[in-house]
Amino acid sequence: MNVQSPTPFPGNRASEPVAFQRPELSLILGLYGRFVAAGEWRDYGISSLRDVAVFSIFRRTAEHPLYRIEKRPRLRTKQGMYAVIGMDGQVLKRGHDLKTVLRVLERKLIRAVE
Repeated sequence: MNVQSPTPFPGNRASEPVAFQRPELSLILGLYGRFVAAGEWRDYGISSLRDVAVFSIFRRTAEHPLYRIEKRPRLRTKQGMYAVIGMDGQVLKRGHDLKTVLRVLERKLIRAVE
């Protein structure tokens, strides 16, 4: 007699929360470190929810986030799963490649030296 493990139903699986992978976090934390060194940012928070992973950037700990970097895998085939969202909720950049999406924040780091 053969013993087989039960096969789960296709539509009834426990969904794991969305999270940033190690290469994605290294890109985000590299950018974050440069802004911390410039004195612009001081704190961050990471949330892994069922539909979205969020990296929130704060100027001070007790404030609302200045920027949110979101990963939404359901938008992978449409607008792109990465987005940078400003403090007022406006989408600053959305796309399929995280490195190109983060360029909108890198431009803010470049300033003219007097």
